[in-house]
Amino acid sequence: MLATLRSLLLSSHPGPTATVTVLAVVLGAGSGLGPGRVVLLGVAFLLGQLSIGFSNDWVDAARDRAVERRDKPVARGDVSVTTVRTAAWVTAALTVPASFGLGWQAAVAHLVLVASGWAYNLGLKRTAWSVAPFVLSFGLLPAVVTLAAQPPAVAAPWALAVGGVFGVAIHFTNVLPDLEDDATTGVDGLPHRLGRVVSGVVAFVALAVAALLVVLGPVLAGTSDAPGPLALVALGVCLAVATAGVVLVVTRPPGRLLFQLIIVASLVVAAQLALSGTVLTA
Repeated sequence: MLATLRSLLLSSHPGPTATVTVLAVVLGAGSGLGPGRVVLLGVAFLLGQLSIGFSNDWVDAARDRAVERRDKPVARGDVSVTTVRTAAWVTAALTVPASFGLGWQAAVAHLVLVASGWAYNLGLKRTAWSVAPFVLSFGLLPAVVTLAAQPPAVAAPWALAVGGVFGVAIHFTNVLPDLEDDATTGVDGLPHRLGRVVSGVVAFVALAVAALLVVLGPVLAGTSDAPGPLALVALGVCLAVATAGVVLVVTRPPGRLLFQLIIVASLVVAAQLALSGTVLTA
């Protein structure tokens, strides 16, 4: 039973699931949400991301077996498709009341975010619109946080833009290592159509744009007089990561390191926003 539970958890895409949940919690705490609401925010995001991860491995089970994905428990036969499918629906159902605990405005935004992730898994990943769910979901993340406040507040346009641009970077780098396997099984999303090098460059340029928006957005919106030291340090880290990423894309085959670099950069930006007291609301 413990082995099955472990395999089930691995089918939830634990890395991305944990990262998105941490991003939401850090932004929530930095935005001044009370401890109780931060915990509820984290629970809602965790359940939603678990449902997206489980649905991905459930929907892709046959494809993953066809290309012998040894990193997927379902493809290895360590956990059944039925178990993963049930876990996807149960966590999706639990996401609904957890989201409404944050208020109906935050709930609507969060449920659209989760539905967008499911839409990607259920078919959009095979189209030229494959990036759209990532832009929408990550773009909505700051909105869920600000709408969870009491009273709810609308997120600043620059914050929504940062999330959406990060979504581009995350999608492209996550797909790059699987381009050949995807081609074998008929997956033809936007990164597949652009090719490895172009997609990699787009991903890390998007990262640089997101980092610049974090620094310049509050200034242009009039909520900050000038970038603080933390903002400049975070910008330097992200630009260094973007430069290293472009070099790696051009000089070697894609690997999971590219995706990990983007994840690190997103956590750096979230920490900078939380620690600097930058206002995410319009």
